[in-house]
Amino acid sequence: MRKTKVKFKKFTFHPITTFILLTFGVMILSSILSFFEVQASYSTINSTSLSLENTLVAVEGLFNFEGFKFLISNAARNFVSFTPLSTLLIGLIGLSVAHASGFIDTFIKRGTLNLNNRTITFILIFIATLSSIINEVGYVILIPLSALIFLANGRNPLLGITASFCGVAFGYGATMFAGSTEINLVPITSEAALLIDGTFHVGMLSNLIAIIIASIVLSIVGTFIVEEIIIKKIGKYRNSDSVINSETKEIKLENVELEEQKRLEIETREKKGLKNAFIAFMVIILLFMYMIIPGLPGSGLLLDMNESAYINQLFGVNSYFQDGFTYLVSILFLVMGIAYAIGAKSIKNDKELIEKSSFYLKDVGYLVVLIFFAAQFIAVFKKTNIGTIIVAWISNLIKDLPFTGLPLIVTILILIAFCSLFIATQSAKWTILAPVVVPLMMQANISPQFAQFIYRAGDSMTKGFTPILAYFVIYLGYLNIYNTEKEPITIKKALSFVSPYCLIISITWILIVVLMYIVGLPIGPGVYPSL
Repeated sequence: MRKTKVKFKKFTFHPITTFILLTFGVMILSSILSFFEVQASYSTINSTSLSLENTLVAVEGLFNFEGFKFLISNAARNFVSFTPLSTLLIGLIGLSVAHASGFIDTFIKRGTLNLNNRTITFILIFIATLSSIINEVGYVILIPLSALIFLANGRNPLLGITASFCGVAFGYGATMFAGSTEINLVPITSEAALLIDGTFHVGMLSNLIAIIIASIVLSIVGTFIVEEIIIKKIGKYRNSDSVINSETKEIKLENVELEEQKRLEIETREKKGLKNAFIAFMVIILLFMYMIIPGLPGSGLLLDMNESAYINQLFGVNSYFQDGFTYLVSILFLVMGIAYAIGAKSIKNDKELIEKSSFYLKDVGYLVVLIFFAAQFIAVFKKTNIGTIIVAWISNLIKDLPFTGLPLIVTILILIAFCSLFIATQSAKWTILAPVVVPLMMQANISPQFAQFIYRAGDSMTKGFTPILAYFVIYLGYLNIYNTEKEPITIKKALSFVSPYCLIISITWILIVVLMYIVGLPIGPGVYPSL
């Protein structure tokens, strides 16, 4: 008798449904862990006395009356205070005007005319990697912009979205300049170093050489991953709008001279528009630069003058430049878009500009709904303390490691990368890990500055491979906005796109750290891996 195979229909959940299920799943898990009194302790540094203070944290169960009260009463607050929402909307204002005016399409067409696909991908990933100098601005500006760049070049916009997201997430902290990462990490590293040596100083430029090398290497490797591996996973873009109507084509062939004349007129207007946009770009950039130069008449508007060091004035917690950078970029695109429209005569009046800009923002509604449910999931996960407890456990595990030298470095790298799956915030993890990692490495003759570089490498290795990362939802949202398949792109599928990048870049980070330690290359001016 012939046996028949039973085929089960493949079933997937929409990303919004998945976030809802994850939210309630975490609430149930938290109550189970709370029932078994799961907890952990870790040490933090008292900034005043420079002494260790023990902190005990327990899982907070939320699948109960108080948990549902928290979920309901804080839903609006969780949504409104979710940083990716505000930064994305601000960034899209400028992009929508620049796109509606035709500036972005023309700039891409002319700016990438003589560039091959690999070069465009490298430039995109390199800029994405450098963007972490100003926190997470790369996610909200480069992800939507990269989709337009790839689409204009006849490539799958999903590939551009994935490339830019990977460049920011898995290269986070690898920049060509000292920036917000130094502001977040150096004070914590300095305090941890003082536990062993009361006179030790960690400078803001202590990782400068290392991050310059890392930014270049990661961009080269990232380009290879995107162009050789991820492109095969994503495939070609199916766009019904790209089909050429044969009848229209015949009509154009009959009017070659007329069409050529129109083309020349359009090119002339485009050149004039780009010239206007370039002038506007230079004026705005010079104005922004004047605003971050202290000591000149009316200058320093974007600096926090309460700080003494310039890097703190520019990238500090209360810096107007740092807080308003996304808004500044949005203004730049907005002004350039308007300047282009005036020169190219691509927009008749303000009404047409607003209408076309609104059309570009037509999919924001979907993004807003997706962000709402992602915000609830992340807020609930943080409230349970599960992530903090896992990192505290890892911290205690590191404390008892019997290794020294390379085995210690590689083990800590991998453990930090594991921690990043549960806490995405860079400074939050380092606050727990630094009091253990830095003294342990100093005792193994490894400098605190190199310990900090090891941490930023481990933090980046898995940063983009978790929906706990707040900006993961923007990546997921734009994948679905440009998705042409019937089925939505799920969280699982979105993670599968970045999995090769995560794996190979993690190996690359490890090799960079290991080679710098073995060779003894300087990681900053006068700073080396060993003490």
